[in-house]
Amino acid sequence: MVDRLWYGEGRPLWLLWPLAWLYRWIARRRREAYLSGRRDVSRPPIPVVVVGNITAGGTGKSPLTLAIVAHLKKQGWRPAIVSRGYGGKSDHYPLEVCASTAAHLSGDEPLMLARQGGVRVVVDPKRARGAQWAYDNNLADILVCDDGLQHYALGRDLEIAVFDGGRGLGNGAPIPVGPLREPVERLARVDAVVINGVGKLAQLDHPQCQTMQMEPYRLVNLKTGENRPLDWLSGIAVTAVAGIGNPARFFDTLRSLGAEVQERPLGDHHAFKADDLRHPANQPLVMTAKDAVKCGDFADVDCWSLEVRAALPDAFWTMFDRRLAELQLPRAARP
Repeated sequence: MVDRLWYGEGRPLWLLWPLAWLYRWIARRRREAYLSGRRDVSRPPIPVVVVGNITAGGTGKSPLTLAIVAHLKKQGWRPAIVSRGYGGKSDHYPLEVCASTAAHLSGDEPLMLARQGGVRVVVDPKRARGAQWAYDNNLADILVCDDGLQHYALGRDLEIAVFDGGRGLGNGAPIPVGPLREPVERLARVDAVVINGVGKLAQLDHPQCQTMQMEPYRLVNLKTGENRPLDWLSGIAVTAVAGIGNPARFFDTLRSLGAEVQERPLGDHHAFKADDLRHPANQPLVMTAKDAVKCGDFADVDCWSLEVRAALPDAFWTMFDRRLAELQLPRAARP
C-alpha cells in the first residue's frame, strides 16, 4: 500500500521526484490562475465553509464536517453539505443525496453524511456548480464543502485544514513521492488547522491550531438497525473490516474499547462485496459507518458499524462563530 511508503520515515519512492516536482508545479500554477483571476471563481451569495486537507488519505474530514453541521444547526443556521462524491457515478449532476440513495450513485461519504447529518447533501464533481444549485433550490443558508480545499473554482469564506495527528505530514514530500497535495506554506491562508488526535504535528505553527478527538458513541446493526452500547465490545473477539484512508486508527479504536481485533484492512473507498464480510460464526464483524452504507444489502445479523463523532475544544467554536459573525461585513473575493 502506497500509504505505508508515504507515511514512513524515509522516501523510498525518491526515483519519482521528477513527477513530484511536476505535480507541485501544476498545482501551484492552477492555484495561481484562480488567485490572479485568470480562471473564474464562483460561489453563491451565502457563506461557504470548506473542510479539507493538504495530505492524501483519511484525516477525519467527514466527522469534522458533521460536527460543524450540528453546531450550525444549534446556532440557527440551515446548513447543507456539498461533496464531490468520490466513488459514486450518477447519470446526472448535481445529485441530491438522501438516506435511501444508492452508494454507487452518491459515493460512500456523501451517503453517510446524509444519514448522520440530517441535512441536505449535494454531490457534484464540479463543486461550484453543486453549491450554486443548492442555493438556487433554497436548500440552505450556509454551505459546508466536504474535502474541497483544492477545488479553487468554488470560492469560500472559511477554510479548515484537517490532519491525522498520528501520521502527520508523512515524509513531507509531494505526491507521488509523499502524501502532500500542496506545500505546508498553504496553511498560512487557512482559518484553522485541526489535528485529529495527538502525534506528529507539533511543528505546525498556526494561530488557530486545535486538537480534535474522535469519540465512539454507538454500535448499529447493519441488518436490523439495533443499537448497542460500546461496552458490548469489551472482552469479545471481532473481525474488523475497514476500507478507509487510515484503517489502523479504526482498529486501535476498537482495541481501546476492549475488543480483541482480527484486522482486515482494505483500500480507501473499497467497493465492498459479500465475500468481504465473511467472518467466523458467532464472532461479530465491525466496520466503519462510511463502509457500512455500502454493505446493507448483503450484511448478516452479526455485522455492526461503529459510529463516531468529533469533539473539539470551545476555542475552536469561538473562532468559528466569530468568523461567521464577521461575514456580515462586505466579503472580499477569496478563492
